[in-house]
Amino acid sequence: MEPTSKFTGTTPTEAAPGVARLDVDAVSSAAARSYYAARQPIYPKRAKGTFRSAKWVVMAVTLGIYYLLPWLRWDRGPSLPDQAFLLDFANQRLFFGPIEIWPQELYFITGILIVASLGLFLATALVGRMWCGYTCPQTVWTDLMIAVERFWQGDRNARMRLDKAPWTFEKIWKKTGTHATWLAISVATGGALVFYFRDAPTLAGELVTGDAPLVAYVFLGLFTATTYVLGGFAREQVCIYMCPWPRIQAAMFDADSLLVSYRGFRGEPRGPHKKGQPWAGRGDCVDCKACVAVCPMGIDIRDGAQLECIQCALCIDACDDIMDRVGRPRGLIAYETFRNMEAPSEADRQPLKLLRPRTLLYSALIAVVLALMGWAWVMRSAVEISVIEDRNPLFVTLSDGGIRNGYTLKILNKTHESQRFSIHADGIAASKLAIVGRENGGVEIAVDANAVRAVKVYVTVPAAGRGEIASASTPLRFVVTDLATGERVIRETSFRSPGQ
Repeated sequence: MEPTSKFTGTTPTEAAPGVARLDVDAVSSAAARSYYAARQPIYPKRAKGTFRSAKWVVMAVTLGIYYLLPWLRWDRGPSLPDQAFLLDFANQRLFFGPIEIWPQELYFITGILIVASLGLFLATALVGRMWCGYTCPQTVWTDLMIAVERFWQGDRNARMRLDKAPWTFEKIWKKTGTHATWLAISVATGGALVFYFRDAPTLAGELVTGDAPLVAYVFLGLFTATTYVLGGFAREQVCIYMCPWPRIQAAMFDADSLLVSYRGFRGEPRGPHKKGQPWAGRGDCVDCKACVAVCPMGIDIRDGAQLECIQCALCIDACDDIMDRVGRPRGLIAYETFRNMEAPSEADRQPLKLLRPRTLLYSALIAVVLALMGWAWVMRSAVEISVIEDRNPLFVTLSDGGIRNGYTLKILNKTHESQRFSIHADGIAASKLAIVGRENGGVEIAVDANAVRAVKVYVTVPAAGRGEIASASTPLRFVVTDLATGERVIRETSFRSPGQ
């Protein structure tokens, strides 16, 4: 191995005129991976370029949404919370701006999760693990923690020198500043998450004064600890060992998926390039290892497709910079398809195919789920009812020969005003409905705004009408009518009897 400078992390030799050859190893490569060895620290070098700029923008947008969303207000009226995005588990409702979802409508959340999953499958089929490299929370917060580390301790070489140096005042205050900032970010992250479950300004004040519920402090502490540990220390270990997606992604790729790839057909044979040396008969890769130095996962992209690669494309920026400096075309490392990587010649390379069976299938499934959700939302009723039949006993035979069944009706009023409803039983002409507690035989009830009311009802078929219930189970319908709008909600059930 070439001699290495004690503190700079580079060898005395150059990979090309003006281009240093970095002394860095791919500590997370498949060959170096071990489930039992201690973690090798990774000191990613700062990258500059198109993809690094894109990652800064994505980080700013995603973190801005995460931290600020609980503080946005949305006026829903005097009786409802005004937080725009609120997961109000205490009152069993979810608020997303003008959208209000009740527990009976959680199929909308299921639909959103299905669309999100299919969207991830589609993105992976098109552009590989771009989710992992740009928008995954682990990547975003790790990027943020590395930026903080770089602010306090310097870039790659400075951080390596600091870790190897003895504990001096300079090292103590730099490390203290780093960890204090990490903790502040972690507390803000945990606090922002708990704000999604209760009114943010109110809960923030309670957290400061000590009046918040115990569960708020527990989850604040839990989310603070996980952010601090996973973003500050575990980092790439989460992606390699804890996350299942790297192992699932292989099923999402096909020959036309775009992946960050080293174009070996252009880069090999690699090696240092001396001033005045012709480029003919050799590859464009000068083996500077800049791509390895900027990789937050600690891999060498030149080793081919690897489960450790999160497709962040920082190696593209690093390599493009080197190509500019040595006067060679950019794109030695680039987004490339498996098909073109395996093409025997330049003439056999094919243009990118976005429309192919896999992507069309994912797109069609997304469209179908969105259409079903849209239809369900349009058909959504402001009133929901559920019917629970008495099970013990199933029916009662009265002294006059009639048959009586008991039911519990739960009427949900989703509107923000109290409503009156009438209840009728339909399907058995001779049946009579009575609401328990209504001595005058009334069939009208009031339900408060944003509330559920349960009522006990009896349906009786007199002896003279038993001819209509010849079987042990006869279809019966409950019709609940909104007296203000005339809207009717019908629920099917059955009337039990001994039969004939």
